[in-house]
Amino acid sequence: MPNIKPISDLRNYNEVLRDIAIGEPVFLTKNGRGKFAIIDINEYEKLKASLKLMSKLAQGDQEGKESGWMTLEEVEAELGI
Repeated sequence: MPNIKPISDLRNYNEVLRDIAIGEPVFLTKNGRGKFAIIDINEYEKLKASLKLMSKLAQGDQEGKESGWMTLEEVEAELGI
């Protein structure tokens, strides 16, 4: 179940921070609407790394579609294997 709190709860931020766990962010609302998410720093770093990887994979896929794909032999020759 999502952990949702009004942003006014930040007055006692220690209580809000205590509720944060890996895989369980705290969502803060303002005027009844979602405004912020507080997540564990390790989870944030994993999310950033995942986004970077997905972006690189999409870029490689696009380049493959535009320029053509390399065969296994071409890759091995390129890498000197």
